Amino acid sequence: ILGCEMIELEGKDLGNKEESTAPEEVFGDVLWDAHDEQEQMEAFQQASSSTCELGFEKYFERLNDLVAAPAPIPPLLVSGGPGSGKSLLLSKWIQLQQKRSPGTLILYHFVGRPRSTSSESSLIIKRLTLKLMQHSWLVSPLTLDPAKLLEEFPRWLEKLSARHQGSIIIIIDSIDQIQQAEKQMKWLIDPLPVNVRVIVSVNVETCPQAWRLWPTLHLDPLNSKDVKSLISAECNSANVKLMKEQEKKLERHCRSATTCNALYVTLLGKTIACAGNRGNIDETLQQCLQCQDTVSLYRLVLRLIQESLQNDKEKELLREILCVIGVSHNGVSEAELMELYPELSSAVLASFIHSLHKMCLLTYGCGLLKFQHLQAWEMVRLEYMEEGESVISAYRQKLVEYFTMQLSRDRVTWRSADELPWLFQQQGDKQKLHKCLLNLFVSQNLYKRGHFAELLSYWQLVGKDKSSMAAEYFDSLKAYEKSCEGEESMVCLADLYETLGRFLKDLGLLSQAVAPLQRSLEIRETALDPDHPRVAQSLHQLAGVYVQWKKFGNAEQLYKQALEISENAYGAEHPRVARELDALATLYQKQNRYEQAEQLRKKSFKIRQKAARRKGSMCGFALLRQRALQLEELTLGKDTPDNARTLNELGVLYYLQNNLETAELFLKRSLEMRERVLGPEHPDCAQSLNNLAALYNEKKHYDKAEELYERALDIRRRALAPDHPSLAYTVKHLAVLYKKMGKLEKAVPLYELAVEIRQKSFGPKHPSVATALVNLAVLYCQMKKQIEALPLYERALKIYEDSFGHMHPRVGETLKNLAVLSYEGGDFAKAAELYKRAMEIKEAETLLVGGKAASRTSSSGDAFSLKSTLSPNTFLDPGQR
Repeated sequence: ILGCEMIELEGKDLGNKEESTAPEEVFGDVLWDAHDEQEQMEAFQQASSSTCELGFEKYFERLNDLVAAPAPIPPLLVSGGPGSGKSLLLSKWIQLQQKRSPGTLILYHFVGRPRSTSSESSLIIKRLTLKLMQHSWLVSPLTLDPAKLLEEFPRWLEKLSARHQGSIIIIIDSIDQIQQAEKQMKWLIDPLPVNVRVIVSVNVETCPQAWRLWPTLHLDPLNSKDVKSLISAECNSANVKLMKEQEKKLERHCRSATTCNALYVTLLGKTIACAGNRGNIDETLQQCLQCQDTVSLYRLVLRLIQESLQNDKEKELLREILCVIGVSHNGVSEAELMELYPELSSAVLASFIHSLHKMCLLTYGCGLLKFQHLQAWEMVRLEYMEEGESVISAYRQKLVEYFTMQLSRDRVTWRSADELPWLFQQQGDKQKLHKCLLNLFVSQNLYKRGHFAELLSYWQLVGKDKSSMAAEYFDSLKAYEKSCEGEESMVCLADLYETLGRFLKDLGLLSQAVAPLQRSLEIRETALDPDHPRVAQSLHQLAGVYVQWKKFGNAEQLYKQALEISENAYGAEHPRVARELDALATLYQKQNRYEQAEQLRKKSFKIRQKAARRKGSMCGFALLRQRALQLEELTLGKDTPDNARTLNELGVLYYLQNNLETAELFLKRSLEMRERVLGPEHPDCAQSLNNLAALYNEKKHYDKAEELYERALDIRRRALAPDHPSLAYTVKHLAVLYKKMGKLEKAVPLYELAVEIRQKSFGPKHPSVATALVNLAVLYCQMKKQIEALPLYERALKIYEDSFGHMHPRVGETLKNLAVLSYEGGDFAKAAELYKRAMEIKEAETLLVGGKAASRTSSSGDAFSLKSTLSPNTFLDPGQR
């Protein structure tokens, strides 16, 4: 969110506050999960965190030789036993390559625990493809079908590598942890492009037989010098000095294949260092000498941690925590553990985590606690789950009950969607899994985060084919629509229809995808404005279906409408505009209109280059780190326009997270700084005033909101052009506030001004003007001024009919409003005629989507000026940079 300009916020439907729209900005229509990307960044940092390189120089030379070798060359296999240092070697070499050869593109993926998200083959391939697309500035449709994704990857690699000026190195660590790795990664046996090198690491025991013929770099056991160096480093860090005899015992012990690998020796050193602090090195040393592999040494470490605990209650809690983490899909957060075990105090949990992290049992990934190494996970299973599946099932059931309770509270977070269906799958409970999948928000969460293959696998487990799945989703959505009343639920409903349409399109069910996408478009046109950016999103998605259907004329018209809306909403140099240009260029290329396609691609390329320089790397991570570093500067530094803008953005971020008190502090500081630096009449001050007003409106402090909106409007009227979007924004929301407060007379001139602004911006016959006319007519009806309202409705009706045709839902709603006016005026015959026409449109709409549609506007209610918990950004000021 911090990576977004303020001008983007009005158009973004952030949905669940944990989600971000940034991935779609970077990758066009391809959905991607920022959590997955963050997990990879953290895995790389963790793997490379060791300062000891264990004589890796000889391995570095071999890896360098591979990169320099002439093509064609098969992948290089880095093999070794568990804990031999493969991840450390690869991460250190990546760092060296990035320094020595900045022109080389290095793509890496660290596979975590088996059956975790990081081991999902289709997500790995999609991530690598998207990274290649990002670096080659190519935006192109990408299938989400798992089988097609794997099949098409070699062609993508060939195509994208040809666009890259330099070498490409692909590194996949622990590739053998992927289920059916040989089948899912069969692209590895194909000839690689001349500038592509691939390096994969495997455990010796689990390496597929066919891969053993590849060039192999095997990590040797540590020699006595490396063993001594590692143990000394751990002891020195704890200020522990070993006696000569103790050093000799350790050196003699670490000579077998299982006791001289990097992980075993590191863990051994940490254990001895801790014993030195307790003053019982000899006793602990004797216990360590009985451990002949890493798992048995982990068991000793766990027993020593248990002995340090104060009572049996803490020991039992430690057991529970480790087992719950062990049976989860991707780990468990501290907050979740506190809720799962209310008797667990924060101090005790912090002590547990400190000990377990220090001794290489647990680590953090995306804020979740998970096992640092596979051997630690295996040890917990042996130590606590020896009774087998019944114990594992009991702990899974505990997590099932926890996340099910969250769903019952309408809390469909990414964590619920991540864990609950997977737990049902592991339990083999098809009935509950089926019910969970029909929770529209769970499926939406998985789909919008790009976990298409995972969602598909769940449906396959419950025995449903694509058509059955589509029908069940559609039935669930129709049932949900019947309960939709009010603004919030209608916007949410539009999102669900869009998700369903996109999902069906990705399944190849094009004819079934049209209806939900069309329904989403109609709801947004009515609930928002016809020129709202979310309407452009619907137009774009619907056009994509027509492209696949080869109905290019329909697609071109929809893409052009989406482009016009995006340019008006965001400006001509926004990534959303680039997306529409790319889509049109692809369409023209399919029609052999190459010259037009090339012009649009060049224009898009320039926009994306500027956006990349402004926003930093993927999903705003670079900017996020930069903003975090700026916090201290904001506290202690000078008053500057940039610092004031950052404070404003932080205030918006906290507002979107519903942390209103903190948001108020940042927004106030931003306003005060801008008034000092820029002067109280500067347009940037109006932006801060507008955002503060939105916050007070949220807190129902309407008097404060009114004062701030009025000040913002006064500044913008004097500083901006009469048709400027920011002026229109403030006019719109102050008018809505007046209406909410019952100050209808004060609202009238603002609604009239809104009509004028839209006429200047879009021309007198644009649908957005009709929406403004309807809003003004509704206000007059509330003031019992039906005579003034009538011509406004009639003019709006004419615009809607000319723009959308005589059977559009917008036309139907306006006819219904006119029918009400005619009835109240005593013209019953005309009212009946108008109402009949409205119902004909309604029935046609119902037939289109296969179910009853909810009513959205009447003469007693405003055309939706949206403010909802699902879309809090609508009341925030787009502002200017």
